[in-house]
Amino acid sequence: MAQFGVPVYVRHEIVHNRHVVQTLRDQGAIFVDELDQVPLGAVTIFSAHGVTREVEDQASDRHLRVLDATCPLVSKVHHHGRHYAAKGHQLILIGEPGHPEVIGILGQVDTPITLIQTVEQVQALTFATDTPLAYLTQTTLSVDDTRHVIAALTQRYPHIIGPSSRDICYAVQNRQQAVRELCTQVDRLLVVGSANSANAVTLRKLASDSGTPSYLVADGSEVDIRWFTPHMTVGISAGASTPEASVQDVIAALARIAPLHIQTLAGREERVQFQPPLGLIARQ
Repeated sequence: MAQFGVPVYVRHEIVHNRHVVQTLRDQGAIFVDELDQVPLGAVTIFSAHGVTREVEDQASDRHLRVLDATCPLVSKVHHHGRHYAAKGHQLILIGEPGHPEVIGILGQVDTPITLIQTVEQVQALTFATDTPLAYLTQTTLSVDDTRHVIAALTQRYPHIIGPSSRDICYAVQNRQQAVRELCTQVDRLLVVGSANSANAVTLRKLASDSGTPSYLVADGSEVDIRWFTPHMTVGISAGASTPEASVQDVIAALARIAPLHIQTLAGREERVQFQPPLGLIARQ
């Protein structure tokens, strides 16, 4: 907003985190569901989840000044899909129906894509065993669940090709591994993130599946004193799009319940850096 002035329009939530969205609203961003709500020629941001080609065409028709904030890892899935389709493969996408990232992937490849989510759905596929097949994966899924589905696909269709779990977002993978390790050391786990964040929901589910009672909280206001007992060890993790301020707010809420001894566990260092959208680069 500092570069372009206000208002700046954002199609859908730029990331699935209500505090990030509210911060942008407070700075003058206007969030819309569809591009027909955006004035002709206005500055418009596409969310990190990516959009369909139809949306891109609508933006062009309305002469919008687009800043495409699609995550490069999501763009990589789009590229893989177009590559496999050009080679004559029929495509299978492992993902969540209705998720914005999945909608974008389905609309970025000029060939039908079969969407599945579970091992049971693999067994229901009707492709002949000799059909040239390739699979794609939504970037924010559980690595474990995706691995099981890929294994089922490979067993049923030995010649299927795909990028394996490497296309799961590295930040998501790192957090999932950290939660597994953390659950061996704590009595309760708090995951800081929004309820519509697929990767934050997955972290809470991983903890619960491990036997550790876990709760998803957006910030400190959602922390409930009834979840805890004296001298309990509480772990905190966060979704990939959760701002640090939300994590600190949860820690402050816990400190109001009881004195804290805080220990930070070593995790995998993330050094990956992405370039900002091209429209921003041009103005720097």
